[in-house]
Amino acid sequence: MKYENTIEFAAKMDAADPLKGYRKKFHIPQVKGVDSIYFCGNSLGLQPVTVVDALEQELEDWKNLGVEGHFKGKNPWKDYHEFLTKQMAHVVGAKPVEVVVMNNLTVNLHLMMVSFYRPTKTRHKILIEASAFPSDQYAVKSQILFHGFDPATSLVELKTGDDIEDYLDESVALVLLGGVNYYTGQLFDLEKITKLGHKHGCIVGFDLAHAAGNALLKLHDWNVDFACWCSYKYLNGGPGCVAGCFVHERFANDNSLPRFAGWWGHDKTSRFKMGPDFKAIPGAEGWQLSNPSIFGMAPLKASLDIFYEAKMENLRAKSVLLTGYLEFLLKGCCEIMTPKNAEERGCQLSIRAKSKKVHEALTEAGVICDWREPDCIRVAPVPLYNTFMDVYLFAKIFAEASK
Repeated sequence: MKYENTIEFAAKMDAADPLKGYRKKFHIPQVKGVDSIYFCGNSLGLQPVTVVDALEQELEDWKNLGVEGHFKGKNPWKDYHEFLTKQMAHVVGAKPVEVVVMNNLTVNLHLMMVSFYRPTKTRHKILIEASAFPSDQYAVKSQILFHGFDPATSLVELKTGDDIEDYLDESVALVLLGGVNYYTGQLFDLEKITKLGHKHGCIVGFDLAHAAGNALLKLHDWNVDFACWCSYKYLNGGPGCVAGCFVHERFANDNSLPRFAGWWGHDKTSRFKMGPDFKAIPGAEGWQLSNPSIFGMAPLKASLDIFYEAKMENLRAKSVLLTGYLEFLLKGCCEIMTPKNAEERGCQLSIRAKSKKVHEALTEAGVICDWREPDCIRVAPVPLYNTFMDVYLFAKIFAEASK
């Protein structure tokens, strides 16, 4: 693609965009009476227009049916999480049996490590990023301590730019990396990492908080063991939204795996017999604990319906163009921490700013993006609702704010 730094080029790209109609499916926050340039989908995605109707439907069923809403509602609550399975499986490149919508991200990471981190005296290390998100570090260290090992000797940190295979040996039990680094925006080669991890006898899992709905994922084909992600960033499920979890189908009927059991993960045909012995549902659903929040899932369902209609392949294709255009326009006026190779990033660019005043000036000018200490501005043009004109205008505002 040959980009041009003109308003006419941005308008032409938007006019030719096959996904341009999806912007109207979202509420764009207003700043001083006009649409903001919302580049913060990496922190919180925008609200789909259909969310209000989705929530009101469940409120009406609760009002009119009471407990019978579990069985007689328009979307019976007893099966509600299943209405999201096919769409979520599409987003992460999985089979429906491998995906479940449940809990929150860090809860799911703990549940997965209970099952898949099985340390021994000789193989007890966990490999994570040196710059992993804090909650991942907390979760991993607590699991290591739970098994009686010392995080100082059992936690291995992959430094940026290093070859992961240099860290892998028979002492590493689990590889647990982020799909996209939250700070730099680097997208990791998950297929390669999985192959290398398995080559060395490791279980391989991923935190896909910044990858789900952003990168093109093929978790089943890549043979990933497990993965977890939140749904309030690129997946637009709302603040604190219910999260997602992937468990490869080869573990679907593996009852030898230890797990924290709960009744919503119990066999559906006998769940309401209230028996004392746990029988797991085959697949990822067997890791569920409690019946889920319907009001938490309804907004996510509204968004996932949009993803399923738009298709991840199409969204990724636009994302590459959109972020590539942003990089082109910013060239020479700032340092970009995110890799230049489009295959090594999602839609986010992490920009090194001269000072926090740059971010403050962007905010004043109607740009919504975020600041991360000590000097990082993260901007994420999201293909579902951002435009080439957004990118063009942002670059002009940023250049002025950086003088």
